[in-house]
Amino acid sequence: QLQLVESGGGLVHPGGSLTLSCAASGATLEHSAIGWFRQAPGDVREGVGCISSDGNTGYSDSVKGRFTISRDNAKNTVYLQMNSLKPDDTTVYYCAAGDYCSGYNVFKRERGSSLHWGRGAQVTVSS
Repeated sequence: QLQLVESGGGLVHPGGSLTLSCAASGATLEHSAIGWFRQAPGDVREGVGCISSDGNTGYSDSVKGRFTISRDNAKNTVYLQMNSLKPDDTTVYYCAAGDYCSGYNVFKRERGSSLHWGRGAQVTVSS
């Protein structure tokens, strides 16, 4: 059973950088598309970006040019590099495994099947 664990969150000053990792166990990510999302308590979940199995990426307008998603299949890990962080980026970030990207979101091909989600990592941008 695929399990995802996010790490690398923390407190950073505005303008600073953080890199989140999404490490998988129980199955390989090699053929999966991985999406990054963020959601504050009580808020709507927001797609941040997606990386396909062949390395193509897509980003939301709110993070384009500041965030970069990459993957290391040998380490079974996907990364979210976040630069020029703003206080508005403060929230919990989640990774999710699916089959393909459409734009900056990740989807499953089989109708009714669910994405595999990590438990999230808190990112706080504050001076």
